[in-house]
Amino acid sequence: MGSGVHVVGISGSLSATSANSAVLDAVSRDAEAVTVEIWRGLDLLPPFRPDDDGDAAVASLRGAVAAADVVVIATPEYAGGMPGVLKNALDWLVGSGELYDRRVLVVSAAPAAERGANARRWVEDVVRMQGARVIGSFTAAVTRADAGAVERAARDVLRAIGGIAA
Repeated sequence: MGSGVHVVGISGSLSATSANSAVLDAVSRDAEAVTVEIWRGLDLLPPFRPDDDGDAAVASLRGAVAAADVVVIATPEYAGGMPGVLKNALDWLVGSGELYDRRVLVVSAAPAAERGANARRWVEDVVRMQGARVIGSFTAAVTRADAGAVERAARDVLRAIGGIAA
């Protein structure tokens, strides 16, 4: 596994059974042409305060994103948008510049391909406001009844990353 391309995955879900986290884990397991790191500190981040530099969890997030060539954000859709914990994490990157000119791929693992579009759009808007370049965005249909859905979604993510890794 690994090449000169360093990918950081961030799941917007705190659920232990999250399809979005499962897709990122599969990407990490299946990656051959890129190095993949899954950043797992979402639940440790304090509420964003613009007049605060944050704590060790914030520094960890900033360091991971700063080291990435590509950031893959896997987001569920809650109440028509991205989860609050994911928005909080992205807010901690406002003003510190880690997302500036960073390539970002947005994916939503949802029960049907037509779901997740609102959450993806929110993430796309927020990261673009911070200077990121969205290189792709799609929903992967992942259901508990389809045992191969997570692996297929991971391959789709790796294909999207592969297009820039060459």
